[in-house]
Amino acid sequence: MQLIERVAELSAALQAERDAGRRVGLVPTMGALHAGHQSLVERAAAECDVVAVTVFVNPLQFDEIGDLAAYPRTLAADVALAAAAGASIVFAPPVVEMYPGHPAPPATTVHVAGLTDRLEGASRPGHFDGVATVVTKLLVMAGPCRAYFGEKDFQQLGVVRQLVRDLCLPVEVVGCATVREPDGLALSSRNSRLSPDERRAATVLHRALQAGAATVGAGERQAGEVRAAMASALGREPLVAVDYAEVVDPRSLEPVDEIVGEVRLVLAAAVGPVRLIDNLAAGRPTVDDGFAGRPTADGAPAGRAGVDADAERIGV
Repeated sequence: MQLIERVAELSAALQAERDAGRRVGLVPTMGALHAGHQSLVERAAAECDVVAVTVFVNPLQFDEIGDLAAYPRTLAADVALAAAAGASIVFAPPVVEMYPGHPAPPATTVHVAGLTDRLEGASRPGHFDGVATVVTKLLVMAGPCRAYFGEKDFQQLGVVRQLVRDLCLPVEVVGCATVREPDGLALSSRNSRLSPDERRAATVLHRALQAGAATVGAGERQAGEVRAAMASALGREPLVAVDYAEVVDPRSLEPVDEIVGEVRLVLAAAVGPVRLIDNLAAGRPTVDDGFAGRPTADGAPAGRAGVDADAERIGV
């Protein structure tokens, strides 16, 4: 296992792997790794010859200083988990390596219009500019690779796919199914900040998504009724303050009125002081465009036979 802190060293190490004919997998993270991250690394290791995991708590994507300060930092444990899951490199740069002018903000940032205007983008202004900027930097540093992202951050996955297409980066973006606790709670580094009562209450997020998906599965085509089913489930938990519970198009993330084909149910809520997000696929795609991916624990439908439909190939 190599622990790398410098950009030049990471780029050189991964280029040497490619020069030797090996395929590179990249798993960008903010650390505090858990079983969800582990699943990303394991899939990357199964599909690639060498896997690099990045561990960087990106200050640009936090809209609250307190949230940034409270974010868990567990580098030694992260390195151990990454190695056990099949990674051979962990890139854990200091902030000044990623942003040389820190604490002054960088003069150049990346903005993905449209996809970032709603949902998390509306609730957390500037958040996705921070995400897009750091992901672009990491992908440029890594060079041609397959990059693995979890579907739990579904809007983030869409933003990454869009910036890779728009900037013609030599990267194949792979979306991976959400990993959940036995009671349905999506794994998140933020879960460790929940009190026992808040942890119990947080399970209502997945139950609300299941209620919405069941409504679609029963034949409901009016999105308002699906939103109402989710809101009703969430409203029964007093420790949860809902930000949004929406039914959106899975590509544009625009809210829909009528359900035709596949939709994505997305929600965000504060459980005590902790903001959590989750999502679930519902309905069926009317056209197999290669976006939906193989069947997952969340019920996402299959893509084209013989095609890795949850990966988008750009330039490699």
